[in-house]
Amino acid sequence: MTTRRSVLAGVPGLLALSSGCAGLGGSDALTFEASTARTEASVASEANYELDGVEDLTIEREFAGQTATAINRVATYEKSLSIPLVGSARLGVFAAIATPAIEIAGETFNPVGDYDNDQLVQLLQSNYEGISNAQEVSSQTVAVLGTDTSVTKFRATADFNGQDVDVNIHVTKVRSGADFVACFGVYPRRLDEQENVLSMMTAMQHPVESSS
Repeated sequence: MTTRRSVLAGVPGLLALSSGCAGLGGSDALTFEASTARTEASVASEANYELDGVEDLTIEREFAGQTATAINRVATYEKSLSIPLVGSARLGVFAAIATPAIEIAGETFNPVGDYDNDQLVQLLQSNYEGISNAQEVSSQTVAVLGTDTSVTKFRATADFNGQDVDVNIHVTKVRSGADFVACFGVYPRRLDEQENVLSMMTAMQHPVESSS
């Protein structure tokens, strides 16, 4: 199902740089580094989610002889849950992905800025073969990092050690300073983790120190 590694499997495609920034920087090398986004420790603890770590994902692209580097940060939380046929395992996952907006001369070139929640979940699905058949269920407005944003709930199927598990996926994205912050919450459909996922989204903090 959706362990930390499987969630991160979808990130490289989601964070791909746009080819539109070719030749705009005036330098042979451009580096854009995101600040870490995390939920408040007390909120995660109350929901019984444990921080599994903050991982840097670096992506480089060459455009007309110019190297552009994006340093993205992914904070992943996991929760042990128990369901029939699978048993007890870390089946609840919450991920906060911070990716630099890549703003040059007043223009933003990170394609994530134009993606809606449906496109974000499709990217996650297409880059991780264990998740399939994502279908939108509902949407609601939630305040994340001081911005009212749409959180979309999807139903999907995930593979966990060869066992199909029906899951819910909650997705949202906001602009925060120089970065975009996307949040994903995934858990078995037969368990009600929606309130916990939404509370972690509303308790997001950005920027925070990676080591804190």
